[in-house]
Amino acid sequence: MAWRATREEVKSAPRGSDRKPLMKARIDSGTTVGLVGYLAGEAVAWVSIAPRDTYRDLGGPKADKGEKIWSLACMYIHRKLRGQGYGMELIEAARAYAHKRGGTVLEAYPVDPKSPSYRFMGFVPAFEQAGFLKRGKAGSRRHIMRLALRA
Repeated sequence: MAWRATREEVKSAPRGSDRKPLMKARIDSGTTVGLVGYLAGEAVAWVSIAPRDTYRDLGGPKADKGEKIWSLACMYIHRKLRGQGYGMELIEAARAYAHKRGGTVLEAYPVDPKSPSYRFMGFVPAFEQAGFLKRGKAGSRRHIMRLALRA
C-alpha cells in the first residue's frame, strides 16, 4: 500500500494505522492492484502490478505518446521459497497480465542486491535477465527499468 496511498490518505491516517481497508476499497472499486501466487493451493507470493497512474509518483519518465505504462512496484515471496526462481515467475506473470490488459510498457523500480532498503521492489539482475533496460534512477537506490510489451 506504500505506493498506493495518496498524500491525503497518508496525512489523514493515524501513524502506524492499518491500511488494509484502503486497499480493500480499491479492489472493491475495480482498481487493479496485483496478483497472488499459489503453490499447492497456498498463497505464497504477491506482485503489485497495475497501470502506473493508479500509484503515487514512482519516479518514471513521462509516457511517450501512445504508451500505456504499467508498473511493477513490489514483490513478495515466502521466505522458504526465495532463491528458487519464483521471482522470475512473478515478473513474467506481471508482464503477461499487463500486456493482456493493453499495456505497452512495463516499468519496474528494483534496487541493487546489496541495497539496504526498497528490497521489496526486486533486484536489478532479475529484471535485466527478464529483458528490462535501465532508464534512470528514482532517488539514490531505485533504478527505473522498462520492458516494451509487444504482441
